[in-house]
Amino acid sequence: MHPNPTVVERELELRLILSPERGIPVPALLGYHTDDPYAVHITFHIDSGHPVHWTFARDLLVEGVFRPCGHGDVRVWPSKAEGRSVVLMALSSPDGDALLEAPTAQVSAWLERTLRAVPPGTEGGQLGIDDGLAELLAR
Repeated sequence: MHPNPTVVERELELRLILSPERGIPVPALLGYHTDDPYAVHITFHIDSGHPVHWTFARDLLVEGVFRPCGHGDVRVWPSKAEGRSVVLMALSSPDGDALLEAPTAQVSAWLERTLRAVPPGTEGGQLGIDDGLAELLAR
């Protein structure tokens, strides 16, 4: 295990898309924890006292910046809004569905920080899985 887990956070404003013409700004926090290396966390506040938390695979967001990916509860794809590059995230849960738009540049910059903290392919090492396997195989 990592003695000191690193947290990579970024606050940004997402847009909650209500219809093709309407969106409302939603403050959000992107979070990444090196002791949970496969996951990204998004917390946002939609007109309620309770923040909404979503957790999904980091790979999904990394890929979604470039091409549509995901299925089921979380789908991510690149798009353009008013000439800017954006990433769209469609989240669905028993409580309802949300379509959120995030600025690609900000999401990418944050993802790069997470990838520097834990390069892709090294996530297992963060969890100490490799050490455990090596020990098992050495017996």
